[in-house]
Amino acid sequence: MTELSFNDYQTETKSTAIYPADKAVEYTVLGLVSEAGEVAGKVKKVLRDNDGIFSEAKSAEIADECGDVIWYLARVLDEIGYTFEEVAADNLRKLKSRKDRGVLGGSGDKR
Repeated sequence: MTELSFNDYQTETKSTAIYPADKAVEYTVLGLVSEAGEVAGKVKKVLRDNDGIFSEAKSAEIADECGDVIWYLARVLDEIGYTFEEVAADNLRKLKSRKDRGVLGGSGDKR
């Protein structure tokens, strides 16, 4: 399989993005949480129906839904003017800083 950067992926998502331009942020955020709910639902059913054992088939279904989550996340970021990679890099810097300062656990955005 060919390697694909997240920014390249984000650019490619534009070719399959069909939604109202005047409600792009709202539409993509709603799609994101909807798809995340589908991931949660599949995990819940593994707990209920398979004693928490993730079969290869169930894992593949969850991975497929995670792909939809990534698509919507890429679109949200594109619509608000950020690249996937810059947000990911900023997030890792933030988490490393919290770890280095001993505030990785706890709550609050400004730790």
